[in-house]
Amino acid sequence: MSVFIHALETWNPPATLSQAEASRRILTQLEDKRTRRIARHIYRQSDIDTRHTCVPFDGTGDLFAPDPSGKWDNALTGDRNKTYVRISGPASVELARKTLAAAPDVSPADITHVITASCTGFYTPGPDQRIVRGLGLSPATQRFHLGFMGCYAAFPALRLAETLCRVNPEAVVLIQCMELCSLHLQLETDNPEALVASSLFADGAGCALVSARPPASGSPGYQIRHLSSTLVPSGEEAMTWEIGNHGYDITLSSYVPQILGDNIRQTLLPLLDHIGWPPESVDFWAVHPGGKSILDRISAAMTLPSDALDLARDVLRRHGNMSSATIFFLLKEGLRAHPSGARTAAMAFGPGLTVETAFLERFTA
Repeated sequence: MSVFIHALETWNPPATLSQAEASRRILTQLEDKRTRRIARHIYRQSDIDTRHTCVPFDGTGDLFAPDPSGKWDNALTGDRNKTYVRISGPASVELARKTLAAAPDVSPADITHVITASCTGFYTPGPDQRIVRGLGLSPATQRFHLGFMGCYAAFPALRLAETLCRVNPEAVVLIQCMELCSLHLQLETDNPEALVASSLFADGAGCALVSARPPASGSPGYQIRHLSSTLVPSGEEAMTWEIGNHGYDITLSSYVPQILGDNIRQTLLPLLDHIGWPPESVDFWAVHPGGKSILDRISAAMTLPSDALDLARDVLRRHGNMSSATIFFLLKEGLRAHPSGARTAAMAFGPGLTVETAFLERFTA
């Protein structure tokens, strides 16, 4: 039985921050000249032009309000999470409604399951219940939340959705990843890893419907061929994400791209062989743009054509790294750029180091 991904939709908060402006605002908070020099280099080498943020960083929001000297308040974790609740609650309903509207053959009464994922905020009753009530779904809708997985969380959500659809061919599963990474900006730090994180992470959400029924006639989607997860042999401590007193503290070692590059080929080739896809037969490499260096290392390790990751680089340039939501932005772009039947190898990475993969075929009824 085939299972399909369709009605891919995305959301960003309205405020857009250029990378140059983000760099300027961070630099004003750093007193040490050497740290400022390092930060300036990190931002310039990010290959990011703009990012969306739910925090204006101009004194008009409820976080990081500047004192008379211009220094921002290093907000407490509880205050950051309150902002997550205030913004993500209505946004999750707005995006879910937009996703349903994009699927003309699916009504609210058809939705049987809701899966939500986030690593940037928590509350209950959570976004799963907001979506059920906001869209008027059945109160018996089954709900699941995947928390604190990081950039790869959309893939376990897809795996769960596929399993649900295979068990019940009538199931229609709504998946939503909501990430407000800007809330966890670390201020007054001389830690290069925190500076790299501040230069990369941004805010966004993605949503999709998964069902055994194919997309409506003329509406493009993806047919799921295979989903897989693995832990690479090294790098367990190279990427971590913990709750601190001033937001979430991320460890993002500069060795992460190298570790992924050293391991991705031995991870992907057996999976591609399993489904009978030679690497050269893949039409779309939907590699999570965790950063410029990661894309460079994956491209080199897999000896990809020079333009193979253009869509991933474009998503990074326009949006930054939106954690688990980013892959939905990339897959949505792939629907526009590739014809029916095109083969897609999608992947994302996260703490562990975890490598999640999805092999998909673009489908149009």
